[in-house]
Amino acid sequence: MGGMRHGRVTLHLWLAATAIGAAALAAGLFMTERAAERPLLAQVRKAFLPGATTSGHHQIELACETCHTTAFGDADSMQAACMGCHGDELEAADDKHPLSKFTDPRNAELLASLDATRCVACHIEHRPEITTAMAVTQPDDYCVLCHRDVGTERPSHAGLAFTTCASSGCHNFHDNRALYEDFLLRHAAAPAELPRQIRPLARFAETAAVLPTYPSDRYPLEPLGRAQHDAPAEAATVEAIEGWLGTAHARAGVNCGACHRDSATAAWIAAPAVEACGTCHALESASFGQGKHGMRGSAGLGPMTPAQARLPMRLAAAETALDCATCHGAHDFSVRRAAVDACLGCHADRHSLAYEDSPHAELWRREVASDAPEGSGVSCATCHMPRAEHRYPEYDFKTWFVQHNQNDTLRPSEKMIRPVCQSCHGLSFALDALADAELVERNFAGAPSVHVPSIDMAVARERGAGTE
Repeated sequence: MGGMRHGRVTLHLWLAATAIGAAALAAGLFMTERAAERPLLAQVRKAFLPGATTSGHHQIELACETCHTTAFGDADSMQAACMGCHGDELEAADDKHPLSKFTDPRNAELLASLDATRCVACHIEHRPEITTAMAVTQPDDYCVLCHRDVGTERPSHAGLAFTTCASSGCHNFHDNRALYEDFLLRHAAAPAELPRQIRPLARFAETAAVLPTYPSDRYPLEPLGRAQHDAPAEAATVEAIEGWLGTAHARAGVNCGACHRDSATAAWIAAPAVEACGTCHALESASFGQGKHGMRGSAGLGPMTPAQARLPMRLAAAETALDCATCHGAHDFSVRRAAVDACLGCHADRHSLAYEDSPHAELWRREVASDAPEGSGVSCATCHMPRAEHRYPEYDFKTWFVQHNQNDTLRPSEKMIRPVCQSCHGLSFALDALADAELVERNFAGAPSVHVPSIDMAVARERGAGTE
């Protein structure tokens, strides 16, 4: 009898533990938006992660539903989730290996070796043991699956190892714009430093004047003085008003109420949410949500903090929540502060720490001191949050905005060549510099010690020198 009773107790305990475990799993997997920020439920999700997440997605690994849109999603739903975040980027890059290439019946046999119709053929999460740089899970020589005859077709490639295809300055599966032959030839003779070295400048006033959506009736793009502020007495502190007067907001006619008043009720809001920034800066706000700093918010999680980063960060900034005001300030919204000081206030990796002693930093200090033209300095943001062109076809107008998605010019770094490097440098120098890992770590203090022969190959091919 005692044995039977003990057996029943054990069974009941096992059933209870199973029920609790199932409930915990269900709660963790089916949490509603922002529920992953609840500490207990967040721990549940962490416990059930099938493996470490790549550096591209680790910030949103607790928002499982971002990728797994259904509980038992099939390949099509996973593909839709990938394209939901990355589709626009691939289209803008003129993707060299789009889906249409592999759904073409003439290429059907290639799919037997590599199912390139699915992002997850190369990008598999939670499998760190087979994941290499850029979250790629295929071996380095996967290009040979389709391009095994390239050495015969192009004598310049004879003898090259297939593991070098994706080396810096060579080919990239999706974005190969830096290696188009016509592009290489067009810039083959460019010097290391161009005669004119000016980065694109924002054109907010011109843009606001053209777009009918800008509330020019309330903010007529005319400078405002101290007496013209519209803050209530209790909010109009000397510090707040003086800080506002020195900003681009006051110079552009943007009064306090533009951020602090509810658009529907006109009620005063003491601490506006970051969504208020997107009212005027929609392009910047949208790209912020796509980048490392803002992607958690887009996934329904709390804001990013440096403590969650995988790069070395300053301990003092570890728990700083990142939003627009973190870098730009709560009232001054300083672009200059955000361009360097805000970055170095968090980042402590070798590349960042080397910035202050770099030639780029010297150019930036000269611009800030008004000893050099506006746009001639090189800040952290110049390279990692560059100006990007945006077209408004319905108004036959284009403008520049600050691209807040850092991924747009990273991984691979050659994505930086067109929008950044070539504002100041020739193509050959840029290719060599980005291929020199040690030079990158020193924040480009010095000359490249490696050479990428891509331009040489293109020139020899054009001249019919028998190398192709």
